[in-house]
Amino acid sequence: MATILWVDDEPAVGAIIARTMERAGHRTLGACNAAEALAVLGKEPVDVVVSDYRMPGPSGLEFLERLRQDGYDMPVIILTGYGSIEHAVAAIKAGAFDYITKPIRGQQLELAVQQALEFARLRRENEALRREVSTFRSERQLLGESAAMRRVVQMVAAVAATRSTVLLEGESGTGKELVARAIHELSDRRNAPLVKLNCAALPDGLIESALFGHERGAFTGAIRRVPGAFERAHGGTLLLDEISEMKLELQAKLLRVLQEQEFERVGGTAPIRVDVRVIATTNRNLQTEVAEGRFRADLYFRLAVVTLRIPPLRERRGDIPLLAQRFAARTAVELGKEVPRFSPEALALLERYHWPGNVRELEHAVERAVILSDEAILRPAHFAELPWFPGTDSASAVVNDPGAGAVTTARSPLVVLDTLDWAAAERALIERALEVTGGNRSRAAKLLGMSIRTLRNKLNRPTKPVQ
Repeated sequence: MATILWVDDEPAVGAIIARTMERAGHRTLGACNAAEALAVLGKEPVDVVVSDYRMPGPSGLEFLERLRQDGYDMPVIILTGYGSIEHAVAAIKAGAFDYITKPIRGQQLELAVQQALEFARLRRENEALRREVSTFRSERQLLGESAAMRRVVQMVAAVAATRSTVLLEGESGTGKELVARAIHELSDRRNAPLVKLNCAALPDGLIESALFGHERGAFTGAIRRVPGAFERAHGGTLLLDEISEMKLELQAKLLRVLQEQEFERVGGTAPIRVDVRVIATTNRNLQTEVAEGRFRADLYFRLAVVTLRIPPLRERRGDIPLLAQRFAARTAVELGKEVPRFSPEALALLERYHWPGNVRELEHAVERAVILSDEAILRPAHFAELPWFPGTDSASAVVNDPGAGAVTTARSPLVVLDTLDWAAAERALIERALEVTGGNRSRAAKLLGMSIRTLRNKLNRPTKPVQ
């Protein structure tokens, strides 16, 4: 049941409208002129207005304009005894939903009101959908007010309007995929697909098929034609994650696609043309990979038309409170909890921790704290399980910060050095990382913020005792 407000200076017309609407199951309110109608609207919520074109005082069109000025947004149907094309056009231009001539025919009025109600419902659903999409996108937006992040945002805005390939460099967990998505959504390709392919997660024998697709019978198990990532991204963007993991022989085929914008499916003979913008990510230094022969120089120069370095979290510590609050709010909403706040001591500790896992590590730490806490305020003790992160209620606790000199904690010393020799200090830190991780080199490398290859090379170097 909807509420219908009729506005007409003829009581007989109002009676017809009321009877027709009540027969259709709706509730009606009446007014003789615009002033009375506005008074009713100030007291009662109304779904549809049915107003006369000519009334004492303000006309129907002037009343419609007043409704818009006062922020009322319900559909308005205009009635008139002077049926003409000019009146109809004037009413619709003024924002009326429909136009009906007198004498009123009940079936026509009932249909017009039904369509107006359906229009209002669809508009509400559309607005709700827009809010959901806005919320979804805001969850994925680039957050940060630091100078480093402002530079990233400026670069994203500049490169999004182009068709150039983009190389995103940065440590694991810094948000390279989020930056790639921002470039896509700010570009004129936003309504086409964003297809992601993780080059490190696919077996060597499948990555070519994943990129270019395959024909039926191309290999054992190929029972049908399958489009590859390039085909699925046609008109949009292809994100090649961890591009440094791609084998050299496949790099040559990728280079051809980037240059010619065409390829052949595995087992196929016909060239397929595509329009795809490529964004590649890597957590390695590709120039070093090129120098050591593990990555093609020509492919590197083709990918690095625009190179954007995503800063690690330790280089944008001022963004940590903003990020932490966003992660806490999202987790709390998902769990149906009250959104917690952070104590100043907790934020101070979070800002001093060096975050080897970057934003991803911070997100998981905050998520865990919100899940396990029933308090309205998150304190340092809620982060006690982080590696190298002491649980303490003291605001003066010192946590591991590579630039802070000798590092001690409330529980036990992590590394205490009495040397200023860089190599010796680095060796001691590596040994402590291996001790903390039980000799696990992969975890130790992650804690130290370096690749496993770099750690292996450092361990294989000759050492000298601490002076």
